[in-house]
Amino acid sequence: MVWASDEKVVRFCTWEAYTNKEDGIKFIKEHVVPHPWFRAICLDNKPIGAISICTKPGNDSCRGELGYVLGSKYWGKGIATRAVRIVADTIFKEWAHLERLEALVDVNNVGSQRVLEKAGFQKEGVLRKYVVLKGRTCDMVMYSLLPSDQCHT
Repeated sequence: MVWASDEKVVRFCTWEAYTNKEDGIKFIKEHVVPHPWFRAICLDNKPIGAISICTKPGNDSCRGELGYVLGSKYWGKGIATRAVRIVADTIFKEWAHLERLEALVDVNNVGSQRVLEKAGFQKEGVLRKYVVLKGRTCDMVMYSLLPSDQCHT
């Protein structure tokens, strides 16, 4: 999990960089294994990132929230964009009840915003003072993709 100990990566994540193997194993046991849709992003059969979709019950069950991380040494190579495109195509087939895939991105995370835009997501707007992340209140950009939007791949 090269991304989990990468300070550049965790800057925009809810968690701090892992400093030992035990933290990584605990994360896998407590979050990855029970997660309904979590995949590794691999290059040459080596995990270099992760991508997941979360849903909520009830009135929000039509929406899936996309999240992804990628080791910083792999940034700028189109890997994250390709992973997002593949997942977007896959998830609407696997979870036919989804009518919307969305992603929230810190306004300062320009690289992640570009990934979503290149993958066909639409920027909907900025949610001001939306979340507290590592002690600071952050503005977040909302992106969405619908199954009816143009081809994702």
